[in-house]
Amino acid sequence: QVQLVESGGGLVHPGGSLRLSCAISGFTSDYYTIAWFRQAPGKERQGVSLISSTVGGNYYADSVTDRFTISRDDAKNTVYLQMSTLEPEDTAVYYCAARRSIVRSFAAKDYNYWGQGTQVTVSS
Repeated sequence: QVQLVESGGGLVHPGGSLRLSCAISGFTSDYYTIAWFRQAPGKERQGVSLISSTVGGNYYADSVTDRFTISRDDAKNTVYLQMSTLEPEDTAVYYCAARRSIVRSFAAKDYNYWGQGTQVTVSS
């Protein structure tokens, strides 16, 4: 059974930083894509960043490029999202998602497995 568990959310001031973690279990594949999505109240779920088993296969939404960094620790089966220079517009529930193939997609329908999300709130 595939399980994704997000953690690391919280309340931060504008300009602050947070590191989100996505712990993955029951997931074995030579080819994969792990993505971070976020959803604010009343808005559609949107892709934030993704990382794949392809070296250098990291991508970011325009809204977070130069502020967020995605990485992975294979030994820990964990994917991270380091978020810096946070803005109130970044406030959302952040979700981790996965699929057993390589894609460059921020379409939620392209991901098979999802975590329950972690709340990120950026406020003064």
